[in-house]
Amino acid sequence: MNKKMMILVISLTIILNTFIGCSFDKKNEQQDRNIKPKGNVDELEKEEEVDPIFEEIGKMSLDEKIGQMFIIGLEGHTMDDSAIEMLEKYKVGGFILLGENIDNSMQLLHIINELKSTNKKNKIPLFISVDEEGGKISRMPDELKKIPTNRIIGQKNDKEFSYNIGSIIAEEIKSFGFNINFAPVLDIDSNPNNPVIGDRSYGSNEKIVSDLGIQTMKGIQSKGVISIVKHFPGHGDTSVDSHVGLPKVDKDVNSLMEFELIPFKDSIENNVDGIMIAHILFNNIDPHNPATLSSKIIEELLRGKLNYEGLVLTDDMTMGAIMENYDIGDAVVKSIDAGSDIVLVCHGYENMIQALESLKDAVENGIIQENRIDESLYRILKIKEKYELQDVIIEEVDIDKINNNMSRILNYYEDK
Repeated sequence: MNKKMMILVISLTIILNTFIGCSFDKKNEQQDRNIKPKGNVDELEKEEEVDPIFEEIGKMSLDEKIGQMFIIGLEGHTMDDSAIEMLEKYKVGGFILLGENIDNSMQLLHIINELKSTNKKNKIPLFISVDEEGGKISRMPDELKKIPTNRIIGQKNDKEFSYNIGSIIAEEIKSFGFNINFAPVLDIDSNPNNPVIGDRSYGSNEKIVSDLGIQTMKGIQSKGVISIVKHFPGHGDTSVDSHVGLPKVDKDVNSLMEFELIPFKDSIENNVDGIMIAHILFNNIDPHNPATLSSKIIEELLRGKLNYEGLVLTDDMTMGAIMENYDIGDAVVKSIDAGSDIVLVCHGYENMIQALESLKDAVENGIIQENRIDESLYRILKIKEKYELQDVIIEEVDIDKINNNMSRILNYYEDK
């Protein structure tokens, strides 16, 4: 090896050793920084923030937790002892007012104020709910103008009109103190023999149902009212009214995904707050349980396949589809175990007691774990917080203003 070559090799060796040495030094320095951070570790670590809703849940009794998972009905036009008991003993989370509970605007305002006033002893404000869809499914007093059916709205097929219909419905019901509306209907009217949906649907075209239903939903939400869409996974292709019996549908998941579920999927993508589950038996999905009692429908399909994280509510558990086939207490436990968050019990004091106490017994006996209750409770309290619900007493309702606003919207679109 000549002299020049030897000098080159030596030089390269020195450079290489220097580079490797620096690399190891930097690596060791980094490792040392990771192992021994400068300063006090406690000062560097920020204390993790505690979710106030979790804190609230931690302070609640089992009775308070279970009560929040129920929306119940009333008997008659006034508060009675059983309604007071439901609030004071069972701590129920909400009420639904039906046509049989509403006589006129003054009476309606009075009974809602009474519910709120009685609930003042409880820490959590009430859901005050109603089915105000328009058309024949309207609970509002006769002094108020009527909203057209969804079928008529579907025939117009105007998204702006649908949005404004949702907005005026919300303005109307919120003026009395309602804060949750079981509407709009997202069922597709695909079966001419359907005895329960019909003109409650926007039509037989899935895109029209989806487009208009979502706009109505957004209109309702725009006024600070919670919109619960219904009836998942679709009541449009049934030939039995679930109020009197248990409908059965033979479609599988793939068939539903291609048609019935399209409006529900779209509503989830548009931030729906709550979805109501139907009392329908889907033989090819779960041959043993109607949707309201089925983890395959609620957990696997709705929450799993459709990635839905919001509130799940049952349809009324005192409808014939449940009462003619199940013990209501067993059905409620099964529904909560399947993934429902809120159970709707519209009729019968004894039914309400049985439903509430059966769920409590199931938790105390380990059939349902308390953390499962807490999971639903978190969603319930989260939505009440989101909409800033309060048991505020309303002194009066301006009926003329509501009617004028409604007439303006209806007349405008009538002329288009």
